[in-house]
Amino acid sequence: MIGWIIVLVVLTAAGIPAGIGISKLNKEHAEARNVSLNGVDFNSLIDGEYTGSYEGGMFKWRANTVKVIVSEGKLSEIEPISGVVDQGKGSTKMLYDRVIANQSLMVDTISGATLTSKGYLKAVEIALSQAN
Repeated sequence: MIGWIIVLVVLTAAGIPAGIGISKLNKEHAEARNVSLNGVDFNSLIDGEYTGSYEGGMFKWRANTVKVIVSEGKLSEIEPISGVVDQGKGSTKMLYDRVIANQSLMVDTISGATLTSKGYLKAVEIALSQAN
């Protein structure tokens, strides 16, 4: 009987830090879901090269830096500089290609990596905000 009580105490004690960790993870995910992407007017971009960095949220998991090139008033290239990891099968490049093709940040995100995609798009938005 005392053995079971000890096991329950140990399991309960181990669960408290895990509960705190889950709470922080949920908070980080909520923060990432609430990243807004609406600060760029793609109809008035000024030609040039611009760099944007997104800090990546409370745990910096999505921190990344990109360089964008605007040519003839259009976004023509997005180049990852740091923190960008392909999410599988070239999907990160496909995400950037969608932005360029649509001249918009409102594109389909990477399946299974929606929050990371938003972080990558936020860095693009920050870079492009300098081109308005």
